[in-house]
Amino acid sequence: MWEIYEHTSLVKKIPSLPREILKRYEKWKDIVRISGPRGLRWIKGFHDESLKGKWEGFRSSRLGLQYRVMYRVEKKKLYVQVLDVHPHDYRKK
Repeated sequence: MWEIYEHTSLVKKIPSLPREILKRYEKWKDIVRISGPRGLRWIKGFHDESLKGKWEGFRSSRLGLQYRVMYRVEKKKLYVQVLDVHPHDYRKK
């Protein structure tokens, strides 16, 4: 079993997410808890991918046409740190 840690800014943002995105995010978390990030590759709708450039070391999964979940997998530990769920804009701020 994997553990999921959500960033504090994400916890505040979750109630304002669209209902459909929130449902997909909950399903995303279920998959990660059971089979880890590798399990996301089996479901093509999430289109899980590693990021490049300033976001190197992070991964992204689709939650819809516009929304993405950005996360990082800690090496040698069974946990995923979720950074944000947001509309598609990867410019580091």
